[in-house]
Order: sequence, then structure tokens, then C-alpha cells
Amino acid sequence: MPQWVICGLGNPGERYERTRHNAGFRLVDALARRARARWSMRRAEYASAHAVLEGVPVLLVKPLTWMNRSGEALRALEAEGRPDPSRILVVCDDIALPEGTIRLRARGRDGGHNGLRSVIDALGTTRFPRLRLGVGEPPEGVDPADWVLEPLDDEAMAALERALRQGERCVRTLLDAGIDAAMTRFNARARRGATPGKSDRGGDGPGEAGPGG
Repeated sequence: MPQWVICGLGNPGERYERTRHNAGFRLVDALARRARARWSMRRAEYASAHAVLEGVPVLLVKPLTWMNRSGEALRALEAEGRPDPSRILVVCDDIALPEGTIRLRARGRDGGHNGLRSVIDALGTTRFPRLRLGVGEPPEGVDPADWVLEPLDDEAMAALERALRQGERCVRTLLDAGIDAAMTRFNARARRGATPGKSDRGGDGPGEAGPGG
């Protein structure tokens, strides 16, 4: 039985692989590679991989139901049994955080991120940890939904990779030393790198059913 579920949010399919909205997918993929874990797609709603990280059994999850229906994957997990929501770490992109930074929280609202909103609806609570990976705000005149779904050039991908490296270290610290230790260590870095006037909301563009939700 896994002690943690780590659920990375994103959209399935090659078209979305190099987008900001797939930051959560990319992080759990990196964790799977570290643990040499193999992905299985026994359910239509999600792919999963059993892994051991920092000596802790975890279940890595990628919803396959589109971003704004991410919670359906966690509902489907109930058939296998899952830990308390306080042991489900959700990883997602955040346009309110500067590129390359991260922020970990033990609980909170969706902040306008429709993937998080779907998870909150599915779990029936806001009391689950979430790790947000900063992808930066869109330039003036660019729709947020377009910003998170456009293919990344090499410079933007390098910025995302910085957040992913920090995120991977943050997850390993959480598993080894607990969420308070991880927040103390990594959120301080996010504050030092923050742009004045940035809020602490979770960001993502408005969306209907589909990849931008």
C-alpha cells in the first residue's frame, strides 16, 4: 500500500508534451525515471506507476481525462484504495509564479486552476498538499489558455526544467523529512525569486472541457 499518491496534472497526447500545462506530467515522469518505475494504464482514467522514493512507497499518477476533469482519475483510484487526502500530493503548473520557481502548500483553494478545482470536487476537500511549478504570466494581450498550451521553445523549456529540478528535490525532501521541512526549504527560495506584486494564487486560464481547463 503506498504511503503517498503523487498526482501530476496535464493533458494526454504528444501534442501537449512540450507545453506549460504539462508540467505536472513531466515531474512525475522524472520521478518514475529516478525510481526506474514503469507506467501502467490498466484504467482508462489514469496511468500509474508504483515506486519507492527516499525509502517511501508511492503511487505516481497521471490523469488521462484532460486537465479540467483531473479529479475523475482520483475518484477511479478509490477502487484500488488510496490514502487520506493529506497524503495526496497534486503537482500542477502556475502562471502566478515566476518561471523556474516552485511553491508547496499543505492545503488551499483552486486559485482559478481548473485542474485543481476538479481535484477538490472529487476529494470533497481543499485539505490536500499541492506543489505548483511556476511558468510565468503570459505577455500582455496573450490569452492565459493559449500561453499554457502553446509548444515551448528551447528557452522556455529550460526555464521549466529549472522548476522541475527544484520540484523533484522538493518531493524527495517531503518524503524524507515531511511537508513542513519541504515548505520551509523550498518556499523560501520561491519568495527570494518572486516578482514584486505577484499574488499567491494558483493560476491557469479559464477553460471549458478539454486541455485548457
